[in-house]
Amino acid sequence: MSQYRSLSLSGKEWVFKREEPFVSADDREQIKLLGEVAGANIWRDYVSDSFLYPDLFSGDVWVKKNIVDTCEWEQAWESDEESAPDMMLSHLENWGDDTRVYFCCHADLVLETTWAVFKRAWKAFLFLESDAVLVGKKKKQAIQFCEDGRLTLLMRPS
Repeated sequence: MSQYRSLSLSGKEWVFKREEPFVSADDREQIKLLGEVAGANIWRDYVSDSFLYPDLFSGDVWVKKNIVDTCEWEQAWESDEESAPDMMLSHLENWGDDTRVYFCCHADLVLETTWAVFKRAWKAFLFLESDAVLVGKKKKQAIQFCEDGRLTLLMRPS
């Protein structure tokens, strides 16, 4: 059984094939939809072992408790600039371009790519789900793109 499943068969591929925001074919090849088991494992290990969806998080989940700061993502997303919000980039500045990242929408929808690809394609990812959490493999920093346009800068627990 493969660790990945087809993005096109999932019905989510359109997000990365839009004219705007544009995602190159090379970058699209590096965006992988995790299989159900692999995605559930990442969700459990990095996000929550108690809740399957972010809108169900209680106040004692680390994503709600370990907020370092907040900023707005919506203005940057709507602008013609491709760059992600400065506070987000600063918070994740120790992530190398080859850092494996997981865009966690919920336990059944987790995408894997590199930090370099995510920085270039971040606007497209936000078409997927609200309240998604971005985590880096073996990294303490994380972020959550909240539905209300806020970006929460997070620190995962030890």
